[in-house]
Amino acid sequence: MSQSKPRILICGAGIAGVAAAYALTVDHGLDNVVMVEPGNPLSLTSDKSTEAYRNWWPGPDRAMTAFMDRSIDLIEEIARATDNRINLNRRGYLFATADPGKIPFLREMAQMAEARGGGPARFHDSAPSRYTPSPEHGFDFSLTGADVFTEPSLIRRYFPFLTHDTVAVAHARRAGWLSAQQLGAVMLEAVRARGVKIVKGRVAGIATGGGRVRAVEVEHESEHMTLQASHVVLAAGPMQSAVAGLLGIDLPITAERHFKVSFPDTLGALPRSAPMLIWLDRQRLPWSEEERAALAEDAEARWLFEPFPAGVHGRPDGAAATIILYNHHGEAVDPVFPLPEQDHYAEIALRGMSTMVPALKAYNGRPTRPYIDGGYYMRTRENRPLIGPVAVEGAYISCAYSGFGIMASRAGGELIARHITQSALPDYAPAFLLSRYQDPAYCALLENWGDGGQL
Repeated sequence: MSQSKPRILICGAGIAGVAAAYALTVDHGLDNVVMVEPGNPLSLTSDKSTEAYRNWWPGPDRAMTAFMDRSIDLIEEIARATDNRINLNRRGYLFATADPGKIPFLREMAQMAEARGGGPARFHDSAPSRYTPSPEHGFDFSLTGADVFTEPSLIRRYFPFLTHDTVAVAHARRAGWLSAQQLGAVMLEAVRARGVKIVKGRVAGIATGGGRVRAVEVEHESEHMTLQASHVVLAAGPMQSAVAGLLGIDLPITAERHFKVSFPDTLGALPRSAPMLIWLDRQRLPWSEEERAALAEDAEARWLFEPFPAGVHGRPDGAAATIILYNHHGEAVDPVFPLPEQDHYAEIALRGMSTMVPALKAYNGRPTRPYIDGGYYMRTRENRPLIGPVAVEGAYISCAYSGFGIMASRAGGELIARHITQSALPDYAPAFLLSRYQDPAYCALLENWGDGGQL
């Protein structure tokens, strides 16, 4: 870094931008950081997440596991420093299947996670096998890795709310959820206390000279301003491709539209102590004979009889609500706001989740006062983020956090700060550079990448 005092402009005040500002100011003591945001901080997609986290990641190497472990460590630091204001828990993720053919997959997934540093794999295939449940509250729980159950009596004993068709589950233990709103608020309060300013406006241009960034052009209503900068961090979330294009950078990312539904679980169908639940099987939505007959008369509704993909997931939320996500349309789209409505989303999500948790069928696909919101998963082909410098000197990117932006925020912010301050980088840093796509060996690896770990 040059000897002159840097002025760092962060384009975007979502969770990635706020986390970068936090690392730069709180962790590294820099005091000339400005964020540019056209709306309100943490409001575009950062507050639309499941708020969950995990260190259980696939991939050909340990990079994602190490990255997430580091981020969870840093999130836990905030939880301890604030008396757990962020409501962090360690309930875990519970992956379940009714397909005996997936039992080897679950075993292999646990063993591969162990090999990548995710913690030991424990197998429970007989009734006497010993298992330690996760605590309902708090996060100081030392157990990591995963517990794989194939003994039916154990599945019924510890997870009685699952369908009796369940033949195997894997309980990933360094996982759970938190209040994303409070995590963002804690970091935002801290950076404001250290003098970080938020300039309201749209990034309209990025000026360069001598091969490096010099300033950011900002427009707000009829006002135009030029903000001088020695370093610029592009952390614009769904708008990242457009902002990067101002520097002539074509990012290899696409947008997927994702929704979630939350509703008051007045019938208590999902126990408040349940972990995050993920159903691994494709399915046909459960309809009664009367419903089938009615839908069959509507040609535009017949698609509801077709097979739906694996991956419906949900969790309890607070004292009485339940959250469900079912991404049954995963095609790439152009980000637009407000999000277009998705037909029948609440009913599809609830019916899909009821395959895993039959007690939810009591709602007959019609939850009370459902609230639907959503956002965009900006992702690379292999579902790994882009974090670090780009070809223009002084410019950095922090993006492509897909569905893991909250859980990755602290490590992503730390990594950007380390790049800018030229501090020592962790071993996983090269795995997230844009320049990885210039490596022929990496591009060859992409052809057989396999599961990217997206839910």
